[in-house]
Amino acid sequence: MRRKRSRVRKPLAKLLLVLMGFAFGALIAEVALRAVGYSYPEFYRRDDVVGVALLPNAAGWYRREGEAYIRINSDGLRDREHLLAKAPGTFRIALLGDSYCEALPVQLEDAFWSILQKGLQECRFAGDKNIEVINFGVSGYGTAQELLTLREKVWKYSPDLILLAVTTNNDITDNSPALKKTHDVPYFVYIGDQLTLDDSFKHSRAFAFSNSRIGRIGPWLRTHSRLVQAITQGQRGLKVLLASWRAKRQAQPTPPASSATPAPSSTSSDTQRSAGKSDLFARSEELGTDNLVYLEPNNAVWNDAWHVTEGLIVQIRDEVAARGAKFVVVTLSNGPQVLPDPAVRERFKNRFGITDLFYPDNRIKALGAREGIPVITLAPDLQAFAQQNNMFLHGFGENIGNGHWNVAGNRASGELIAKKLCEEPLLK
Repeated sequence: MRRKRSRVRKPLAKLLLVLMGFAFGALIAEVALRAVGYSYPEFYRRDDVVGVALLPNAAGWYRREGEAYIRINSDGLRDREHLLAKAPGTFRIALLGDSYCEALPVQLEDAFWSILQKGLQECRFAGDKNIEVINFGVSGYGTAQELLTLREKVWKYSPDLILLAVTTNNDITDNSPALKKTHDVPYFVYIGDQLTLDDSFKHSRAFAFSNSRIGRIGPWLRTHSRLVQAITQGQRGLKVLLASWRAKRQAQPTPPASSATPAPSSTSSDTQRSAGKSDLFARSEELGTDNLVYLEPNNAVWNDAWHVTEGLIVQIRDEVAARGAKFVVVTLSNGPQVLPDPAVRERFKNRFGITDLFYPDNRIKALGAREGIPVITLAPDLQAFAQQNNMFLHGFGENIGNGHWNVAGNRASGELIAKKLCEEPLLK
């Protein structure tokens, strides 16, 4: 009997020693990472209205693109603290958007909406009133989540102007479950001619698990443990390296300009459009789905994505008007649109058969003209600015030219929006 107990105790003792060794090593690693200032906290949480939202009071360094110390305010906004009650003599602007508005790669004072607030104050946009811009942008949001944010979060701040920032390279795809390829967020779909909310995501097993006690352990550890943050970043880095390796292996030679499939003009026949680009849609995985936004759609999925996006913009306009506030849409820029070298832009266009890099911007501008919605398009002016100054407005470090606005891009965009609002009779 004693021998049997001894045989059992020895393996258990060894296992206990191993576990204690791991625990001690983890503790040492945690202390060391904190000592050197390592921090990649979790800034997001699950939300049963918009799918995902910023975590109130989260703070830490963001270094995945650029570098900035981030503080999320008590209401879950990447912004300063704002009182709900609007101070007397204040003109309040609510900014709806995605990661460009969230602006994690840059410091708060360098975000374009901070530059915008200063520019509007200097030009006396609202006369003697103090300008206050409140940022409601969250990474990954499409127009559907921005409409829900307007309903659920914005109106309690009593804004005078709603500024909807449209990121054309992914907002259209974000509004389509077929293109975004995730069912973890809400969408709007047309039933007949009526936009209808599909919030079935919150009834899924994955969402239920994420809201359970066990499901909340992972986010808590990613928020509070430097070691878990390091492991998570290592996994992400490995995924990026693997994706890059696969992309290089699968890369096809860039077709010469003379053989590139031209994107159809507005005068092309439906038959010509279908024949000229059917292979591009079939190869969307290779080309990158977001790059197809520069082409006039000729299939049901993309037509529906655009139809829903345009319908959501009109719906936001109607709800803003019903509240007695003003509404302006601003289309932002994408990296390829504002590359400073025109030859590089042409190579990009030829590769994907694009005739107009401003197709999505012009389409939203045309929607505004039809519906009486003021629309500011930044990309053409930013392209001219980048070319004239030989300056990259997107990207950081080795990824310069791609990704989000850098400090220069944020500054140029904030100043340009302020100039447009101050000089053009958009709200008259």
